Amino acid sequence: MSNSHRYSGTVEVGGQQYEWELRNEPQWSEFEGWKGMTIALLQKNTQRGALLEFPPPKRLLKGLQRGRLQIGDAIVSRGIQAALNAGWEPASRGKPMVFTVDADGN
Repeated sequence: MSNSHRYSGTVEVGGQQYEWELRNEPQWSEFEGWKGMTIALLQKNTQRGALLEFPPPKRLLKGLQRGRLQIGDAIVSRGIQAALNAGWEPASRGKPMVFTVDADGN
């Protein structure tokens, strides 16, 4: 069963459980143009979350219609691992850290 239609869930990365939730779908901004989706992350039983900001889909930049969002456990898991590698410490305190995902998904 495909999970690309889900907008929240739980994944396991490195033996830890992480909850994720779609915060923003791709949208048009008069000041910035197209903005991509944003996914919120939180390791279970911790305090500090993270936000993954994705680039806008190429089809929107080309003027095509918006397609179905492709969010799955694999995309979220790679994003979590990238955020951890970039310095996200879920057990620490503070504001959510923001990570920008490049067009290659890194």
